[in-house]
Amino acid sequence: MTKSLKKIAVAAIVVISSAGYSCKKDVGGGDTPPPVITGESVWKNDQEALATASAAFPPWQRLSSSFSFLLESTSEHTVSFEGADDADGPLVSQLKTDVNNWYPTKIFNYLYVSIGEANRTIEKADSSKAGDNLTQASIDLARARAKFIRAHAYSYLVNLWGEVPLILKTNPTQQEQTTRKSIDEVYTQIVKDFTEAEKDLPAFDVVRSNPSKGAANALLARAYLNWASKPLSQSEVASIAAGRTDPSPAAWDNDRLQKVVEYADKVISSGNYKLETNFESNFGVSAEDKSPEHVFTIHHDGDGLGDAQGNHQTHCTFTFRFDLYQDNHIGPADVKLLDRFPDEDKRKHFSLYTKLFDQDEPVASPATKAADYKEYDFVFPVTSPRIGKFVQRNSKFTDVAAGSEAGQPNNINRIDIRYAEVLLTKAEALLQLGKAAEAAQVINQLRQRAGVSTYATLTHEELEKEWYLELYFEQRHWSNLVRWRKLVGTVLTDVPTFEYYKSDYSSVASIVAKFGPESDGTGGKVKTNYPFFAKIYKHLHAKTDNISGKFYRFPIPKGLSGNDLGIAQNPGY
Repeated sequence: MTKSLKKIAVAAIVVISSAGYSCKKDVGGGDTPPPVITGESVWKNDQEALATASAAFPPWQRLSSSFSFLLESTSEHTVSFEGADDADGPLVSQLKTDVNNWYPTKIFNYLYVSIGEANRTIEKADSSKAGDNLTQASIDLARARAKFIRAHAYSYLVNLWGEVPLILKTNPTQQEQTTRKSIDEVYTQIVKDFTEAEKDLPAFDVVRSNPSKGAANALLARAYLNWASKPLSQSEVASIAAGRTDPSPAAWDNDRLQKVVEYADKVISSGNYKLETNFESNFGVSAEDKSPEHVFTIHHDGDGLGDAQGNHQTHCTFTFRFDLYQDNHIGPADVKLLDRFPDEDKRKHFSLYTKLFDQDEPVASPATKAADYKEYDFVFPVTSPRIGKFVQRNSKFTDVAAGSEAGQPNNINRIDIRYAEVLLTKAEALLQLGKAAEAAQVINQLRQRAGVSTYATLTHEELEKEWYLELYFEQRHWSNLVRWRKLVGTVLTDVPTFEYYKSDYSSVASIVAKFGPESDGTGGKVKTNYPFFAKIYKHLHAKTDNISGKFYRFPIPKGLSGNDLGIAQNPGY
């Protein structure tokens, strides 16, 4: 949303802010939905129209870090240490997610809060008529924004939960609220909403949290790719829920794959988006509403600034900053993840870092290079590599970050989709259509920027790797594994090969026996954080112990107030 529209939204809807830096629950009543707009069924002026539409966007602000916890930790490569092992993040990390877990509860319910506000806007648009202070253009734009965000919400819901209730009006019946519609019905509505929205949206908006034609087409390409893979039905999930084998590969729908290419090409040919010259330029304050690669983002002002919840993605991966002896809220599951990136890949150092310099501790003045600040090494035996994309770096040196937490703002917009994903989406569709050489040419744009060798043709294994390297920790990994039907196998195959899965790390005692004492023997600070590695070991073994087919879906949660929603549960929960 533009700043002016955001102010209108705040006036129209009471937004509950969170305080502090918890990545889990909002405080101050954040477990109840914000009040909805009430009043007359028609608009009097343009301001009212756009305010009503804007009210569908604040619920998304609560979810930016929640998507990270749910969609990254339910895989092989991420662990969460946000609290004790029975806290919500660590439970997801150990694949012990259930109906009471806060993350599926929060995402499921707030997406429906957004849908409710979108429905209200659409109904008011359909009943309002242009007049002296209300233009038809504002009516159409408000409706288009509402249909866009409703389609986007249902895209997440059907991807994470499968068949879901399809609520398209403000006063649904009990049956409409609890009846799960087929996956095809939900995707049909998603396509209808996005395509109808696209007609009345601007071709481009420099404020990337405002829906545009480019954003609608990019998200249509994403939706069609997932739909083309013929997502598992409730009965198909039930047949694998208790087992430890992935379902058979999908029989892809070629007509939908053609639609993927069609909508991706609309984004590409628009000329409004392009890859950043430097990969790292996608991230941080300097990229917000300036990067030509950002297609659609979720707006954030930060905690206590009219934001439903600041973007804690920026905090949770760098929680304790240069205190190497504390456990981040979320982080990489193993040091071997570094090996997935070739050394020459320019994305490696910015995605996972093993050293960083503290700008609050200069060792030379004036600082002329990164090494003029104190260096911290994120390596064994003290700690492990860190996720780097959401660390706010120094404007001059990308290896330097602020030591104080104040230097890590959470008012940075969440990148929902960027141009690189549009290219990956198109390439996957082309590959499934048997056009491997053409797909390679699309992928090569990413590889050229990364400084790695290009392909003459493309295999599915190479495509999968490119998704991983380009969008590491950008909340696409779980969805990709589900689409490729490789979720269970990836956990069971990859995790046992990890360094920290070895029995050497099973306890502090075993680590000490293998690698030496924790203390340097002088009474000073310990040399290592062995309990940290023992926790990683526990989580990795929990992943392989607990993984099963049921994780192709998440549990239908309770309501925000703990009530049973009355929706039939997903298999295995």
